[in-house]
Amino acid sequence: MPTAPVPADDFAGYLRGYTAEMTSGDEDPAAVVDRYHAPDIQWVSDGNALDRDRLVAHVRPARHNARSVRVEVHDVVVSGDRVAARYTLRATLRKGRELTMDAHLFGTLAPDGRLRRVDQITRTLPG
Repeated sequence: MPTAPVPADDFAGYLRGYTAEMTSGDEDPAAVVDRYHAPDIQWVSDGNALDRDRLVAHVRPARHNARSVRVEVHDVVVSGDRVAARYTLRATLRKGRELTMDAHLFGTLAPDGRLRRVDQITRTLPG
């Protein structure tokens, strides 16, 4: 599977690649998280705070349950160490159920171009 770019270099590419690697890749999820996120990553999604270890643990069930995942990036803004995106994630689960989720993500980059902080709001769409 191709490696996604560092978030600072191509944020839309990161969103697509990171999601693909985390949900269907063979590599240890911890290695994928570390490649794209600073060690002190703080990811807050819908009010739920995840540090590095909780982010890795959060992904393990998704990897087991998803048969395919696709990210459609609608808008991306990168300005200095700030990033923002609006995207739709579409997943087909093992039992055939379709899941569609809209996401609005706002982040801060570390000096090395990896993500340091994410605040994300999601909405599951009727399927």
